[in-house]
Amino acid sequence: MSARQILFGQVETGQSITSLQLGPLTTSHLVRWCGASENWHKIHYDAAFAVQHDGLPGLLINGSLKQHFLAKMLKDWAGGQGRLWKLSYQFRAMNLVGEALTAWGIVTGTEERGRFGLVYLAVGIRNEHGRESTPGKAAVVLPLSTAVPVPYPFDPERDLA
Repeated sequence: MSARQILFGQVETGQSITSLQLGPLTTSHLVRWCGASENWHKIHYDAAFAVQHDGLPGLLINGSLKQHFLAKMLKDWAGGQGRLWKLSYQFRAMNLVGEALTAWGIVTGTEERGRFGLVYLAVGIRNEHGRESTPGKAAVVLPLSTAVPVPYPFDPERDLA
């Protein structure tokens, strides 16, 4: 849970949300993620296989790990009383072991609906050279006040009416 709860009234279109800084990511990070996700494809931990067999430039950071980074950034920003509602993204470039990544988000719109506020965001992941690899969109539901947290589980048909 976040130490500070952001409320819908504190959010404006064009505002950047708190980014998530990661890395430089190492082979150890990837091996741990492979174990947690049970994805043991060698392109994530066997450099010789990745380069010589698959012709890759190095070990690839797992797509599911990048997905997790985006979700974590949004969950942390929404706080304990907010909820991540929707997240979509595309893998458009590879990220390699040794890169430092930044998950980022910018508010593209807001909408008050029922007892809560919807925040729409452009999100993505870029490396330390500014190369975007994982652009996407998200929707977060925030409370209007700390007195009415977004319920868990969140049901948009019930909770946004």
